[in-house]
Amino acid sequence: HVTPEKFYVEACDDGADDVLAIDRVSTEVTLTVKKDVPPSAVTRPIYGILGTIRLVAGTYLIVITKKKKVGEIFSHAIWKATDFDILSYKKTMLHLTDIQLQDNKVFLSMLNHVLSVDGFYFSTTYDLTHTLQRLANTSPEFQEMSLLER
Repeated sequence: HVTPEKFYVEACDDGADDVLAIDRVSTEVTLTVKKDVPPSAVTRPIYGILGTIRLVAGTYLIVITKKKKVGEIFSHAIWKATDFDILSYKKTMLHLTDIQLQDNKVFLSMLNHVLSVDGFYFSTTYDLTHTLQRLANTSPEFQEMSLLER
């Protein structure tokens, strides 16, 4: 969900009420609940957050807008991110000079080129950041941790 003040990322799990709120001015990230999302927010589906990046015009949020299932590991779906959106935290570009606008446009073009290259994979249930060998040698406590905690 997008408002002029915040980005709201709603969990899609059944029964989940948590919403990640990202302040577009302070860049502060907090957890809130669905009822706090204003009805006026523009809503669209995303499949994940790739991250944030700071360019000339300010901070941008990079989100995954399309995905393709490419396989499974131990019954865990592995997805390839195939399309992205780059969302500006800033509501306007009026604070930039013509040269800064042009530089920002070049950097956004470079970022779009990098995102168009194959190789962005993710899983919501399996740890792709560790090899199977490393996972086999970790403690039971580590295995029981959520992907976020790892």
